[in-house]
Parts: sequence; structure tokens; C-alpha cells
Amino acid sequence: MTDRILIIDFGSQVTQLIARRVRESGVYCEIHPFNSLDASTLERYRPKAIILSGGPSSVMASEAPLAPQAVFEMGVPVLGICYGEQAMCAQLGGTVESSDHREFGRADLEITDDCVLFDGLWSIGSKQQVWMSHGDRVTGLPDGFRTVAVSKGAPFAAIANDERRCYGVQFHPEVVHTLDGAKLLRNFTHHVANCRGDWTMAAFRDQAIAKIKDQVGDGRVICGLSGGVDSSVAAVLLHEAIGDQLTCIFVDHGLLRLNEAEQVVDLFRDHYHIKLVHRDAVDLFLGKLAGETDPETKRKIIGGLFIDVFDEEAHKIGGADFLAQGTLYPDVIESVSFDGGPSVTIKSHHNVGGLPERMNMSLVEPLRELFKDEVRALGRELGLPDDMVGRHPFPGPGLAIRIPGQDITPERLEILRKADHIYLDEIRRAGLYDDIWQAFAVLLPVRTVGVMGDLRSYDYACALRAVTSTDGMTADSFPFEHDFLARTATRIINEVPGINRVTYDVTSKPPGTIEWE
Repeated sequence: MTDRILIIDFGSQVTQLIARRVRESGVYCEIHPFNSLDASTLERYRPKAIILSGGPSSVMASEAPLAPQAVFEMGVPVLGICYGEQAMCAQLGGTVESSDHREFGRADLEITDDCVLFDGLWSIGSKQQVWMSHGDRVTGLPDGFRTVAVSKGAPFAAIANDERRCYGVQFHPEVVHTLDGAKLLRNFTHHVANCRGDWTMAAFRDQAIAKIKDQVGDGRVICGLSGGVDSSVAAVLLHEAIGDQLTCIFVDHGLLRLNEAEQVVDLFRDHYHIKLVHRDAVDLFLGKLAGETDPETKRKIIGGLFIDVFDEEAHKIGGADFLAQGTLYPDVIESVSFDGGPSVTIKSHHNVGGLPERMNMSLVEPLRELFKDEVRALGRELGLPDDMVGRHPFPGPGLAIRIPGQDITPERLEILRKADHIYLDEIRRAGLYDDIWQAFAVLLPVRTVGVMGDLRSYDYACALRAVTSTDGMTADSFPFEHDFLARTATRIINEVPGINRVTYDVTSKPPGTIEWE
């Protein structure tokens, strides 16, 4: 059985980063809200170690979130991070108080004693850059603990109880601003918890195929194939597991990028020989979108139509026992709120919401344990081409939300497709594609005066957008060289009839969003 780490979530905005760092070191882990666990659940999960996340609460509040007491009675190593350190200390007999000296952002950590967490990284007397985000602080240690590092605002910035294998850090090792933070977490998982670090995509592939076979048996599965990374990887994985028991349905809504529909059909039907239903619904979608300019209305039309068309095609092939979705682990985490609040609703154009109940099907979600970068790694393991698995995110409503404030017409879609294709082609030629989180063109709802040859033109303006990001929650515009932008603008204006002006969007997120609608 693969070693497993349990991360108990107290509501930190960076809890997912803990999981990513642990998995990057080859150890499988899962995040569970603090209030979803009891002694029997912990026993069934059988973790090799437990990590307590940070969080926005105060341990001194009357109903402060705490870890199940069984966590400290299982005999497995425990690492408390920020609020997690404070909760551990409070539960084991230490003290926590509010402080007049809060620490937010970069801080200097002074190493005062040896600790297995610091092995090969930090020596006694050295100062290290870490990332702090706390108001409260530990003021008294439980029995058996010792201080191994301090900072200006935290006299117990890192603590250790080697006998119990319990450790705490007031800083956040999971964020990149803590230098060597990922290595510190690796010391905990590998040297304290003795995890083997053998969780690989090859291992996951074998386990996932076995799990799919066990769940599906002799049943039939249909999968909504969009051509994006998630659904593509899910489809190929399912096909490896169950072969012709799988049928993919590709609904072409006419809002994809240049030649994308043909590429999807060629790859899955002709290369992978997966049973594929290709429904050309372009006229249906564009007819329903005619005259609509409001972005939310457009989204609802596209999402609703997608479900109707998918349902129709599924009935034509005689239905199925299972519906496959490309749900990822962040979707799973967000659907369970740590504080008992409402679950997040996944957009209907990303997941075929409502269809499992409507068609009496069970869900198969083979990627629900993976983060996005892990899905890409699995895709490579499955042999999918790099230009597919490395593709930038693409919204479910497609180009409909990249023609803001305008009627969606075949003419405008064709103009945008050509401009977008040239832009991405220039990015690839410059070797910048993998350095960018997402890049695309937007057809603006304005026309501008221009001079082309000796003639006056009055055509569309086009905006180019490219951002860097790690998770899409925040983003910065990509710092292209001016020569690149000038060259790209020249190509678009010369090669795309209907555009005579090109601009570049330098807005960050926040305050803007990545997409324009």
C-alpha cells in the first residue's frame, strides 16, 4: 500500500500548497477538513503522518477549530504549521496569546538548536528567510517540547518533541517565499515519517486502471470530451482500462479555436481508436446565442444547450451505466467547506451537471485525486502528445466570452480564431509558450479608423492577453519584449481581414480577471 499523509485543514488559503509540496516529493496525501474527522476515520485512513494546516481563526476563540484529540494519540508524526502549531500546543498543554508584534510577509528565522526538520538545510546560528502570517503566537510549550528556532515576533517559531515525533513551525514552509521550505517538508515526510516517496504517475496509472475496472465491471461508460487536457486524459485512461466499453461524446458548439474540432476527432477516433460520437451542433448554438451580449446569459445558454445535446446523443447510443467526468482534486476540496458553509457549484459547461440523475447513471471520476500539473504528468505517462497535455487553460464557453459586448456571429468568430492562432503561433516560435499560464486574443466591441495602403479602414480592435500564474487565483501580465508585440501586431493586421489595431492587456489579477468576461 502507498504511504499516505493526512493534511487536516483549518481553512488556510494555502493548504493546497502543502499537498502539492508533499506530492512533489513522491508521497501521496489528502486534505480533509478538521470537522470531517473522528477516531474511526483516522484509523481507516491509516496515515504515516499528519500535517495540521494554517488557518484564519484564533485558538483562544470560544469555538476555535481543533484537531481530533486522537491525532495526538495515534503514535504517528505530527507537523503543525502556523495555526496548526498553535492548535497543537494548546491541545497538548501549552499556551497561546495575542501579540502586539504581528508578522506578515518575509521574516528572518534564527536557528537555535538542531532539529531533524533542518537536517542538510539549516545550521545552528544561521538566519533563514521564511514567510510569516500570524497575529497570535505560542508563549508556553507543552511538556517535552523544545525551541529550535526563533524570530522577532515569535519566540517559539519552530518547536520539536523528538520522542513523540511532534513538530511545529510558526512560518509557512509550503510557500515559495520560505527558502528551502519544500525541503523542510520533505525532511518531515521522508526522515521523520519514513515515507518511501514511491508515489509516481506510473504507479497512479496502474492503481487508477485497477480501480476503474473494479468500479465499472462490465458496465458501459460515456465521457463528455471537450478536447481540453482534463477530459482528454480521463478518456485515454478510461480506454486503457475498459476499451470499447467507453464511448466519448464530443459536442462541437462552434466556439473552439482554429482547427480544434478536427484535431480532437483525428486524435481520439483515428489515433487512439476510441469510440467517438462527433455531434456538429454549431448552427444550434450560434442560433441560440444570436443577439445575446450579456456574458452570464451566454454562459447559461451554452451550458444548458450542452447538457441537452449531450443527453440527446447519449440516448441515441442506448445510454450507459456510468458518466465519466474530468473532476480534479481542487474541485473535490472546494466542494467540502472546512467551516460547514455551502459547497462550491461546479459550472455546468465544465461538468455535465444534472445528467447522472437525469439518465440514472453513476459517476466515474478517475482524476479526482490529482492536481492540474499531475493530470499533465499522467497525460505524458499515457503517451498523449505534449501539445495536448501542455495546452493552456481554455474556458468552457470558448470564444463566446472572448467577443465581449457583441453578438456572436460566424464572421466575428472567424476573425478572432485567425488572430488568436497567429498570436499563439508567435508565442511558440519565440519559445515562450510553457512560460505562460494562459494567452489568448479578444475581439473588442469597438471599431477604429486606420490607413491600409492608401485607403481608410474602419475595422475591429483586438486585445492580446498573456499571464503568468501558479493556480489561476492571482496572475500578472507576461512581460513581452516590445519587438515581440510589434511583430505579432503586424502579422495580425496583415493576415486577418477585419482587424486594423492591436493592443496588449497589462492588467493583473486582481483587480482584473484573466478572461475578459
